[in-house]
Amino acid sequence: MSYGKRISILMGIDILIIWLSVYSSYLFRFDGDIPSDYTRQLVLYIVVSTLLCTISMYYFKLYNRVWQYASVGEIVSILKAVVVGCIASYLATYILSGWQRVPISIFLRAFETILLLMGGSRFAWRVVRDNWVVKNNMNRKALIIGAGDCGSMIAKELFQNSASKTTPVAFVDDDRYKHKMHIHGIPVVGDRASIPHTVNSFEIDDIIIAIPSVPKKEISKIIEICKKTKAKLKMIPNISDFVHGKVSIKEIREVDVEDLLGRDPIKVDLEGIANYVENKTVLVTGAGGSIGSELCRQIAPFRPRKLLLLGHGENSIYTIEMELRDRFPELVLETVIADVQDRARLNDVFRKFSPQVVFHAAAHKHVPLMERNPSEAIKNNVFGTKNVAECSDEYGVERFVLISTDKAVNPTSIMGATKRIAEMIIQALDTRSRTKFVAVRFGNVLGSRGSVIPHFKKQIARGGPVTVTHPEMIRYFMTIPEAVQLVIQAGAFAEGGEIFILDMGEPVKIVDLARDLIRLSGFEPEVDIAIEFTGIRPGEKLYEEILTSEEGMTSTKHDRIFVGKPSVINNAELELEIKHLEKVLGSEQGPIKQMIKHIVPTFQKIS
Repeated sequence: MSYGKRISILMGIDILIIWLSVYSSYLFRFDGDIPSDYTRQLVLYIVVSTLLCTISMYYFKLYNRVWQYASVGEIVSILKAVVVGCIASYLATYILSGWQRVPISIFLRAFETILLLMGGSRFAWRVVRDNWVVKNNMNRKALIIGAGDCGSMIAKELFQNSASKTTPVAFVDDDRYKHKMHIHGIPVVGDRASIPHTVNSFEIDDIIIAIPSVPKKEISKIIEICKKTKAKLKMIPNISDFVHGKVSIKEIREVDVEDLLGRDPIKVDLEGIANYVENKTVLVTGAGGSIGSELCRQIAPFRPRKLLLLGHGENSIYTIEMELRDRFPELVLETVIADVQDRARLNDVFRKFSPQVVFHAAAHKHVPLMERNPSEAIKNNVFGTKNVAECSDEYGVERFVLISTDKAVNPTSIMGATKRIAEMIIQALDTRSRTKFVAVRFGNVLGSRGSVIPHFKKQIARGGPVTVTHPEMIRYFMTIPEAVQLVIQAGAFAEGGEIFILDMGEPVKIVDLARDLIRLSGFEPEVDIAIEFTGIRPGEKLYEEILTSEEGMTSTKHDRIFVGKPSVINNAELELEIKHLEKVLGSEQGPIKQMIKHIVPTFQKIS
């Protein structure tokens, strides 16, 4: 409907309302028999009211509002318009009729009727539309957890958005004073303990967690309750979205495995980090990878003088470069396409840019793949690290942070063993260098390339089965952002030679992770989606460790960062063994594994 046509229809309805209101007021006042001496006043009052009330409605912009979204603001505007219009009409009629006063009873009745009918006609459209939306959106029913401001806004949005195929039918809130109350006509049925019963009673399809200000530990507990149901879980991402007015159905996302970890945001020592990053040239190797790119994102706000993005893949480096240029337009960036195995190229980079802080994230990390390609793992993880570390020493880098892994502890894989050798290289270098060399060791990160979570999601999307290697397989997990935050924080504690260990929380069974993902996707494990066990892959072990036998763990200033005692490394002996390792590159796996076992005695060769 065009704007002009819409205004014409609304004005026509308002004029009819004014005529009916004024005329009926005279009829009621005189019991249906209007005296002849009041007839002229009646006509004049109708004409004046029509003109002035319409002008008042137009002035208060009541013809420019979308009434399907009408709320308290519209009620106030209608009240203002009717009050001003009726009082002006009353006074104008009094003057134009030769000072003949309109009876107060007629004025009040006309005012009440105009207000009731004008407001009612506009809100009737919203009622009709809301009922139509509910009827047409009833293919999915939603339970909203949280009957506060955020939950109320989500319910309203679901009702009003024609694109929504979900209708809220109940609230759950731990505030007992809200129980048995109604919000937007939706009942608050109980607290979190009532979630399973509510889902069954109302035949809920979706549960929406709308409590963005609640600590993550509490969110995790609520999710555990929701997992007992067959409903699909969704949530409002965080409190900032609510504060900035971004609460809408577009902001509702599916609950992910990260939410199950239940860890609150990490507290970082901003001053300590700024002291070693701010106004420094910082080099990140493997900058296009999952960890490397996140390092770049989190280093950028600390205002480094220059951030060097070094990587082997041009596409991934281009992607993170464009993102950083968009998010941090003042940041000085340099992108470097280089392979850490190319010592000559690294010399050029260090000579040209003179980095002061190096985060070494470039590595081959896929365990089964590296078992089949051991020489490539050694070239990248051992000799690549050696090249970057020795350049850091030679060109006077202040601080070098190696990204390591818990798979380096008593390794059973080529990948884990090569990362342990990388740790040994930087610990040996630290004893004779002015550069502070440290390593940071952590477990699996959720959402990284090749991690189990995206793989499970693809299998669920295909209808299963979800494949798990072993029912007792256990891993530690962190999100990429929290792991990187702790890596940067650990760099501030570096004195040289340490291996920092991140607190990964409680270990998680991979099969439980698979079941959680299936439930969070709205399916029943082993009923809708099957789980199959495929057997442990080459190089894998059932659980990971965080310390070697010779490392003792002590605390740091941060409650989630611990430090292992530096190992005693014989420099000359390690150098000789690495040369021997270089000679067996390209050989069969047997000689390679034997040489690795000689360097890393805790390496457990698994055929």
